Amino acid sequence: MHSVTRTALRTALRRTPTAVPSRAVRRLDQDLIHYPATAVAQTRHGSRFLVHTSDIIQRYLYMFGTWEPHLSAWIRRRLKTGDTFVDVGANIGYYTMLASQRVGPTGRVVAIEPSPRFLPHLRAAVQLNQADNVRTVSYAVAAEPGQVEMYMADPGNPGGTSMVKPRLVHASFHTSAMPLAAIVTPAEIRSARLIKIDVEGAEAAAVQSLSPLLDLLRPDAELIIEVTPRTLAKQGLDVQDVITPLRQAGFHTYRIVNDYDATTYPAAIDAPEPPRRWERQVTEMSDLVFSRTDSTHV
Repeated sequence: MHSVTRTALRTALRRTPTAVPSRAVRRLDQDLIHYPATAVAQTRHGSRFLVHTSDIIQRYLYMFGTWEPHLSAWIRRRLKTGDTFVDVGANIGYYTMLASQRVGPTGRVVAIEPSPRFLPHLRAAVQLNQADNVRTVSYAVAAEPGQVEMYMADPGNPGGTSMVKPRLVHASFHTSAMPLAAIVTPAEIRSARLIKIDVEGAEAAAVQSLSPLLDLLRPDAELIIEVTPRTLAKQGLDVQDVITPLRQAGFHTYRIVNDYDATTYPAAIDAPEPPRRWERQVTEMSDLVFSRTDSTHV
């Protein structure tokens, strides 16, 4: 694809996303995979990131200025000035920076990321955006303290790095792990408005490590947890190991739409959907929202 065409498509996606045909979105996405670009991309909420488009998250930030548009819109709506946001599995810091701007100088963000691949990007984003309200932590989250090995299966999606060994291992590393109760301070827990947990199969352990702190949460605190039934099953667990402790603590389950097909992004940016009440079985990777609000949606 000619660089002028690439620039024009990207500009159109930023200004009028739904006016760009799906075939053009798909063409740009594939071109950025096969001929990666390195650039500073600005998100729709104003943060800047140095991105390389071989990675799906960084590519979508470059193309659309957002990641997971339904969830991004909901988080922006929930967070207010002075809140605390806990980002477990922060990756390069997209949600960390979104939250940093929303909670302002009187709020706090705790960004937890164990990967030596992502941690420098996370810290660079904090510095680039002068996010003085962010505290970064380099532990993995586990039920017990210790050393863990983490595995990357797909070099095109390093965000899928997991403590659960895949069939094919592209790369691995060792890192220190701690329970959430030992990572997040009591003050941060008491003020937390949102806790996001995206830990690629370790979500049951993360919830287990959070359980002693649930009674400390403010009444309107909510959790966003990516659940991965297949990866949980490899550990002899299932989604109920995530849901049940939270249900017992008074939380209701909601599911938010999340489609990683680039052609779905323009419509999602234009009309994001809220999390809907979910009482059925969870059989595929899903983003679940846990809230004490008892409604059809939150």
